[in-house]
Amino acid sequence: MEHQLITYSAEETMNLGQKFVALAKPGSTFCLTGDLGAGKTTLVRGIARALNIKNVVQSPTFNIMKVYFDGDRPLIHIDAYRLADVNTDIGLDEYIGYETGITVIEWPEFIKDLIPENAIEVNIRHAEGDTRNITIKSDDKDFMEGLK
Repeated sequence: MEHQLITYSAEETMNLGQKFVALAKPGSTFCLTGDLGAGKTTLVRGIARALNIKNVVQSPTFNIMKVYFDGDRPLIHIDAYRLADVNTDIGLDEYIGYETGITVIEWPEFIKDLIPENAIEVNIRHAEGDTRNITIKSDDKDFMEGLK
């Protein structure tokens, strides 16, 4: 199933992230795609806010992965951008789909073999100003119905 929507501000994009948490099952994985600056990390900040995570969420580009345990559920935030053309056998598979948490992967195309089949795909495209065109794909009917 596919759902398209538009957000008109960073706050609306973060609110969408909060909605994701309300609809997501424990262990859900979100794969975020979009150009640099499209709003992927902004969406993750909304997810963190919904999980009551107190730490500042920043893109883990240079760390590859950040794990936040200080909220209601763990948040695993992976940025796979730097993993292009390298061996990805670095233990990420132990965190992706972490049973009680939420996993968010930016640039998932660089670790395709590690992505679960039931991952929720989110593509964010920058439009004019703070406007974002967002396409969400998932086979999870309950999740998709909740977005409407």
